[in-house]
Amino acid sequence: MARHLITSALPYINGIKHLGNMVGSMLPADVYARYLRQRGEDVLYICATDEHGTPAELAAKERGLPVDEFCAQAHDAQKAVYDGFALAFDYFGRSSSPQNVEITQHFARKLNENGFIEERAIRQVYSPADGRFLPDRYVEGTCPHCGYDKARGDQCENCTRVLDPTDLIDPRSAISGSTDLEVRETKHLFLLQSKLQREVEEWVAAHENEWPHLSSSIARKWLTEGLHDRAITRDLDWGVPVPADTWPELAAEGKVFYVWFDAPIEYIAATKEWSDQDPANRDWKSWWYESQDTVRYTEFMAKDNVPFHTVMFPATELGVREPWKMVDYVKSFNWLTYYGGKFSTSQKRGVFTDQALDILPADYWRYFLIANAPESDDSSFTWEHFTATVNKDLADTLGNFVNRVLSFSKKRFGDEVPAGSAAGDAEARLGEEIARLLAEYEEQLDALQFRKAASALRALWSAGNSYLEEKAPWLEIKTDQDGAALTLRTAMNLIHLYAVVSEPFIPTTAKAMREAFALADDTATWVTPDRAKSLDAVPAGTPFTVPPVLFAKLTDEDLETYKERFGGAPE
Repeated sequence: MARHLITSALPYINGIKHLGNMVGSMLPADVYARYLRQRGEDVLYICATDEHGTPAELAAKERGLPVDEFCAQAHDAQKAVYDGFALAFDYFGRSSSPQNVEITQHFARKLNENGFIEERAIRQVYSPADGRFLPDRYVEGTCPHCGYDKARGDQCENCTRVLDPTDLIDPRSAISGSTDLEVRETKHLFLLQSKLQREVEEWVAAHENEWPHLSSSIARKWLTEGLHDRAITRDLDWGVPVPADTWPELAAEGKVFYVWFDAPIEYIAATKEWSDQDPANRDWKSWWYESQDTVRYTEFMAKDNVPFHTVMFPATELGVREPWKMVDYVKSFNWLTYYGGKFSTSQKRGVFTDQALDILPADYWRYFLIANAPESDDSSFTWEHFTATVNKDLADTLGNFVNRVLSFSKKRFGDEVPAGSAAGDAEARLGEEIARLLAEYEEQLDALQFRKAASALRALWSAGNSYLEEKAPWLEIKTDQDGAALTLRTAMNLIHLYAVVSEPFIPTTAKAMREAFALADDTATWVTPDRAKSLDAVPAGTPFTVPPVLFAKLTDEDLETYKERFGGAPE
């Protein structure tokens, strides 16, 4: 049985993330990790804050804090939000860790030994007003490709094209805003990706047919355009230092590695952090080193991160000439938009993850986001769609089913699961239907098709309502008490089944549903389709309680309040 290594794109340290960031990486990774754990698989889910680079320095400067202090506070703030969303990381690390410094420098030395790093003199933007060379992200201007006037010197976030600062039209310093910029000569380290192109092409070719079309098409586009040698050092005060034992002159000048060089290495380093903090954990290297045949590695990320993880980091790993684990499957996502536009803090448009938790419990968001994940295309968040989904799927289909079954049974049969008559044809048909839908649910989760998995889960919930409507125990009890008791006992077993298999999507609610039954030996982690057919995990006589309302319906007033606070459809 292969072990499963799962990583999601590292959230950048600067600012709380919006719902699109959540559904584009961390949340689907969590759903998948939870599902595999429930199936008995050996899983390690690793993530971390990405803490180096220009925006961290600028944000710290704006806050009047030392950059290390700013990053420590921001890491804790982000981690609190992810805990609130019930993201079950095995470890959530920091790219500023000593472990990442150690492993990043090791990678750089090995690349240099193997002839894949070269020191070059380049001409770089210098700001007399700031008294320093400006790293690419310290230069802002107009993108020459799409005309976006807030493009950064490394990449335009509007069209996602990779840039050099000298490409920008009307460039300015991001520190002082000065347009009095010069171009001077300085030295940097370059990763010779051009020498690794053929190897990367062969590696991608061996995997791309298995990957989603989005992942493979982005990788292929970059390879078709050709891999260019890329500067992997920057003039910053904050980052992984260039090692003095290998490049003494550059180290003396205070050069640090480019954030996109050290950030993917943090997946490895965070695993070492996890191991170092708890000696009971198995050796971290068993997940990452000489593990090609024993570990299945799945990455989750939005499309803007795909080139770095399907081309640039694989080039790094190949060039090191050591047996580091490379990704097997890259699950990529398109954008989640807000009424078709961008989430924007400054324009107060869209919901950010901390605000989401202030409004409603995490399970509302978890279910909606996964059920509408932007897998095949961009998807749009609207309050109308969110409200309709919560009310129909969560409040009516699942929540109302649980409440009406348990409340009615308590009222007519007391605080224990009633016995009633033996299961009949209706229960047999229900068991077959549940087994079929559960198999479909498993199949879609195994394939990492999250919208389809949500649809199968919703169908499982709907099957219980259809059964209840068919049997109508509120009428049945008038003429056949044992028959009504059978119907309610069967429905309670459905509730328990739902609690088990819904956990990847709605873990807090699943726990509340499961705890409604006082089952002394309730140790099931999953229910197979064959086992589900019998619907007998909760026997007659089991004490139960009626939990509080699982999902409150959202009103028209709620809808209008949310739209007013966060922005609705653009004018």
